[in-house]
Amino acid sequence: MKKSLIALSTLLMLGGTASAQKVAFEEYNLDNGLHVILHNDPSAPVVITSVMYHVGAKDENPTRTGFAHFFEHLLFEGTDNIKRGEWFKIVTSNGGTNNANTTEDRTYYYEVFPSNNLELGLWMESERMMHPVINQIGVDTQNEVVKEEKRLRYDNSPYGQLIPEVKKNMFSKHPYRWTTIGSMDHLDAAKLEEFQAFNKKFYIPNNAVLIVAGDISNPTQTKEWIQKYFGPIAKGAPIERKTFIEDPIVVARTARFEDANIQKPMVVAAYRTPSMKTRDARVLDLISTILSEGKSSRLYKKVVDEKKMALQIAAFSYNQEDYGTYILYAIPQGETTSAQIVKEIDEEIVKLQTELLSDKDLQKLKNIYDNNFVNSNSSVEGIADNLATYYLLYGDVNLINTEVEMYRSITKEEIRDVAKKYLNPNQRLILDYVPAKDKADLNESEKATQNK
Repeated sequence: MKKSLIALSTLLMLGGTASAQKVAFEEYNLDNGLHVILHNDPSAPVVITSVMYHVGAKDENPTRTGFAHFFEHLLFEGTDNIKRGEWFKIVTSNGGTNNANTTEDRTYYYEVFPSNNLELGLWMESERMMHPVINQIGVDTQNEVVKEEKRLRYDNSPYGQLIPEVKKNMFSKHPYRWTTIGSMDHLDAAKLEEFQAFNKKFYIPNNAVLIVAGDISNPTQTKEWIQKYFGPIAKGAPIERKTFIEDPIVVARTARFEDANIQKPMVVAAYRTPSMKTRDARVLDLISTILSEGKSSRLYKKVVDEKKMALQIAAFSYNQEDYGTYILYAIPQGETTSAQIVKEIDEEIVKLQTELLSDKDLQKLKNIYDNNFVNSNSSVEGIADNLATYYLLYGDVNLINTEVEMYRSITKEEIRDVAKKYLNPNQRLILDYVPAKDKADLNESEKATQNK
């Protein structure tokens, strides 16, 4: 009885906390098509100004990949009114921080300032949108920056090619098949006019959302500044987006990749899944939590703790606007083979496909997502990012408050049925990600063979 009361108390606290985290916001459009979302939170004297553009790696020309990520860097070069090299100086000298990031689906820029510098943040983002300076010196400079990032994050990073290799083998028609960082050869070959045309097409008010979140002491004044700085920006031509439909995977795919940066092989099982906007994608999120989130998860307990077959095992949903990819990976230990690891994974998936979760396990799962919901909205930066994402990619800003209810409403039967629908051996890729043999060793081996 005491345990029941404690459990009930915990649930009530979680529910109360989640309800208390409701995010209030106001949204409207400027005449040029820019969508504006305001969120007032006076709990701390800071404010974030951010702009998310609906352009990512999937919007690139297949012979010019990497443009969206390149612009993540290029649009800090300067504007007609911010000299080259001055952007970061202005931000830091006014007590602020800033950054940007790019995915396959969107690009996001933001500044966080003390709230008395709200106007400065709005002006800087309007400058980035209205008249950035895109010249050859900026392109050449950022080309070297991006190359160094690629070397650091992909080429010389252990298992750095995991996601690129999965994407390349999972997609044949959709632009998701290439990496966000793109091809250095494509960037080297691009002319200045191509970068300027890409900017003119995508970095326009009617392809973006502006978020102002934090200590907005005077909403009326804030709206006046938004109109002053963003209102004069010309509306761009409507963007026509192509639709890419992948053929279903009905026969298992296999691939192999050799990585010179690793000493331990990794086995990867990947399944193509639906858009992150779907209910099924959210069910798959729960499934990944069941299988491998934390040391109490099924795969970790069985494969790592009990059987000592792997050093690490994990699963996650790589969620995207058009399609997703559900990825499981493990690093075998000792004499364990990749095939043996896959067998263990399959056994746990079959259990999900044939056995319903217990009430206790389902409630534990939902408690985790209640906690995730609270944490995702625990900072003004997180709220701004969520507001932009839910508007631009999901088409419903209020999901910032209601998506948790979708997770709470998922049933044991849905978990079973979604596992049956997407996680079958004939629908997946098995990638053997193995250490590359050293060239020197190969040369010695070849010499020894010749001497014989």
